[in-house]
Amino acid sequence: MKRNGWMSCSAILTVTAIVCAQQPAENKPPAVALKEYRIDRSITADARECIDCHAKDSPGIVADWSDSRHAHANITCLDCHTAGPADADVSQSHFQYDKTPVSTIVSPRDCSRCHPAEAAEYSRSKHANTLAIMWKIDLWMNKGANNAVERVTGCYHCHGSTVKINNGVFDPDTWPNVGVGRQNPDGSLGSCSSCHTRHKFSIAESRKPEACGQCHLGPDHPQIEIYEESKHGAIYHAEGDSWKWTSAPGAWTAGVDYRTPSCSVCHMSAVRDIPGTHDVTERLAWETQAPLTVRPADFAAFPAKTDHKAERAKMEKVCLACHSAAWTKGHFDHLDKAVANYNEVYYKPIKAVVDLLYDKTLLSKDQPFDEEIEIEMYEFWHHEGRRARFGAAMMAPDYAWWHGFYELKKRGMMIEHMADELVESGKPAKRFNLKGTGGETTPPPGIQK
Repeated sequence: MKRNGWMSCSAILTVTAIVCAQQPAENKPPAVALKEYRIDRSITADARECIDCHAKDSPGIVADWSDSRHAHANITCLDCHTAGPADADVSQSHFQYDKTPVSTIVSPRDCSRCHPAEAAEYSRSKHANTLAIMWKIDLWMNKGANNAVERVTGCYHCHGSTVKINNGVFDPDTWPNVGVGRQNPDGSLGSCSSCHTRHKFSIAESRKPEACGQCHLGPDHPQIEIYEESKHGAIYHAEGDSWKWTSAPGAWTAGVDYRTPSCSVCHMSAVRDIPGTHDVTERLAWETQAPLTVRPADFAAFPAKTDHKAERAKMEKVCLACHSAAWTKGHFDHLDKAVANYNEVYYKPIKAVVDLLYDKTLLSKDQPFDEEIEIEMYEFWHHEGRRARFGAAMMAPDYAWWHGFYELKKRGMMIEHMADELVESGKPAKRFNLKGTGGETTPPPGIQK
């Protein structure tokens, strides 16, 4: 039942027993007793005031909340948004409406009051630490090769910002932001609403590949496009509307609720005896985003505290929920060979060509992207190299070959040709005036390069 656009405070169910069979007059059954079942969903006056006010000012928020599991469990605005009086992110402007201190930001630390395991898993994941990872390895940031506008609208949108507050007002260069590695004023990392968008926080939404496709797309990490090309994605698009996306965690079952995996099935969901996790660093045997493919524990920017053999075994068990042992082994054998092919045949030889140019001072190390061959080398691993590896990992042949290894051959030829010309001429490469530079090169507090 709903009243005034939101869930009623009390639901009453009255059940009456009806006797259908006719009875002789002298054997009339006794009078039917009425049974009343009452579920009390009362909320505080302060919480009701929040709902009534926002129902007028931002009705979409209240509509989402009223249809959420939070609302059904009697969790209201104040349970998530109430702040301590000394919290840095207390909304000063809200005091003109209500005396209760509230914060716009609901951080993973806030969510951990009810979801402690999920918050702890997330905190140790690559997602939560992706802003730090970016500052440690990304030359665009470290060398100021892009500017503040480009970072706010691009990098920080997915990686997260370091939220700053000046005199009770959010710094517009850092807020709004729901990046997965956002540094919150309370010291926690991340934003749960990156995947579970507010204020519905739907488990079904976060399980679908479109949730991941918000950030994992494009020329450098086209996982959503790769998924859509794969057999998994084809079946999802053909049948996914009929699958049951709302089963409870741990009860979402292959072959019962869904026919093929989404991103969350392989990387996060509980499958058979493999427990669910919010740490997407798990189940990975390779760090395929790096220039040279390494084991996750050897990724210098964020060494995973995992054993790649154990994590591969977990991923294999996920596959075995639907595939045979022979098929599963064959797939991962192909992936391992594709990784070795990329590392040994493409990346190492081409990197050696470029490194020689630096040794001969034919390339300058001052600015990483002001010479044409530097851009070519960057895209060699960051675009084609990733696509080749991701395509092999996720069974997308067009990305593994045409967008991957084929393009590596082509760009590798270009780099070698450009390098030969520089060596023959003995003249340093032309340095261009790179447009859009000037970004801050000092990382946020707590992040070491």
